Amino acid sequence: MDSGHLSRLDAYGRHRLRAEAVACAASPGATVSHVSAAVLHGFELWNTPLDVVHLSRNRRGGGRKSARRHVHSTWLADNEITEVDGLRVTTPARTVADLARTLTFEQALVVGNSALHRSRLTKDAVAASLALSPNHPRHRHALHALTAMDSRIESVGESRSLALFLHEHLPLPEPQVDIHDARGFAGRVDFLWREQRTIGEFDGRIKYGRLVPAGRSPEDALWNEKLREPTTDLPARGGRGPTCRPRHWWQVGSWRPSRAATGPSATDRRLPQLERRNAGWSESEHLPVEGQLGVA
Repeated sequence: MDSGHLSRLDAYGRHRLRAEAVACAASPGATVSHVSAAVLHGFELWNTPLDVVHLSRNRRGGGRKSARRHVHSTWLADNEITEVDGLRVTTPARTVADLARTLTFEQALVVGNSALHRSRLTKDAVAASLALSPNHPRHRHALHALTAMDSRIESVGESRSLALFLHEHLPLPEPQVDIHDARGFAGRVDFLWREQRTIGEFDGRIKYGRLVPAGRSPEDALWNEKLREPTTDLPARGGRGPTCRPRHWWQVGSWRPSRAATGPSATDRRLPQLERRNAGWSESEHLPVEGQLGVA
């Protein structure tokens, strides 16, 4: 491959090439696994290093790590191995199970939601894979991440939003809800808190950047979309239910949860508070950038 084409690849593309090269050079029986398997399956990752190719071997010991590859020694059932572009790769279920055990909660939630949304993978299949190694030291951590995964979550930003809601002990919203007004279908929102009559929208640069006309910025597209929104609150059901307050946030840095409000009406105060906090983030696959949270 010429250097020009290689320079145009993103981190995922470069890792895929390395994974193919390492897997082809490995001895028979090596299976691409963990983050490398996630890349080959096309699952999204967030803030997860992609500098090392991960392989798994079906044996008790002998795992090792070098500058180019990390070899895991683990037990793999026959039905946990599949083929992607001629390479032996762990199945989506085993891949998510491995990453749920090894990544942070937030990182595991991102890749798990992506896998559930983009493929036919089910949470039951991931649970069955986890159940094969109940004594793994991170088994409870993996189950915690699996419980929070939701196939309706469509992006990295939405997954990270969900992680934030859980961290702050906020009531969990319904993701991807159709909203109607008196004239009919008004739109689809990322999150809906029915009881609090609140709509939540994560507006990421990735979401708008691909559809921005020449000479315009993603911020222009975002602002124009906001100008098209109704100036009044949206009803939650068919134009007859209670109205919903829109709340927006978007990526600009790395979020750091802070102490939230407490008290009888804490939930109503904490939802809009999320907009004002230094809690933005980047969807890049490497280190995020500090920044302020945008407010609609």
